Amino acid sequence: MDTLRLVLYLHVYIVFVFEVRVSSLRLVELRIPTHSVHNSWARLECKYELDPGEALYSVKWYKDGNEFYRYVPRDNPPTQVFDCHGVTVDLSNSTNASIVLGPMMFTSSGRYRCEVSGEAPLFRTVSDHGDLAVVALPDKGPVIVGSKPRYQIGDAVSVNCTSSQSKPAAKLSWFVNGDPANPALLKGPYVMETEDEMEVTSLGLEFKVRPKHFRKGDLKLKCLATIAAVYWKSNEESVQGERQKSYTKTREVASTSNSRADRVQASSVSKGVSSASWIFHSPGRLWILTLLITLHGS
Repeated sequence: MDTLRLVLYLHVYIVFVFEVRVSSLRLVELRIPTHSVHNSWARLECKYELDPGEALYSVKWYKDGNEFYRYVPRDNPPTQVFDCHGVTVDLSNSTNASIVLGPMMFTSSGRYRCEVSGEAPLFRTVSDHGDLAVVALPDKGPVIVGSKPRYQIGDAVSVNCTSSQSKPAAKLSWFVNGDPANPALLKGPYVMETEDEMEVTSLGLEFKVRPKHFRKGDLKLKCLATIAAVYWKSNEESVQGERQKSYTKTREVASTSNSRADRVQASSVSKGVSSASWIFHSPGRLWILTLLITLHGS
């Protein structure tokens, strides 16, 4: 009975010690940039914690399952690099907690994993990974072609936006007066590959000008080019609106004119005509008028 109790106590003690040792190594933070610019440098960080009394055995880095960097503190020198396609390690700036890679090429894209191991006898190991993509950014912003300096209501707008070459292809978006363009008005996008395996994107926009387009002033057309979270550039053109020509119907204006001056003039003409009619339509009055004229002349 005592022997069985001793075995149980020993078993509990071993389990307790094992649990303590297991929890003594922790991977605190892994920093792997999701994107890196072509021909630039990238820093990858792997932060871990060890309880007091615990020792580090090794830190290893892998790309797509292939080891390319190893740090073992008890070795001399502690760092070691292995050949891996697309990976160049800057040893002078790499430690047990971080590594520097570069210059980054397109073949440097892939899944990177950090693995940290504790000392014997358990050699407890923790690891984590992240994906990195190498991108080539456009050397200038998107270009808008096809717009006119002025538009009238009812005119057709047909413009095109083209990004500079990049890899991957830039994503283009159209905005009309600050609002995203209706997808039904878009033509494309169209992606063309260049001789050096870069990509150029173009996106068209077609619509008819409505009065609503000039409610806030000029018509503003903006094209935005983005590549993930590393590239964000836009180009905007402001277009003035012309008012439609108005035609005045002169005859209608004249016939409907009824100002006070017109009424006075018409009244004066009417009275003159009435007076002449009173004289010439009466023979007696005509004789009197003739006599007055003769006497005045003599």
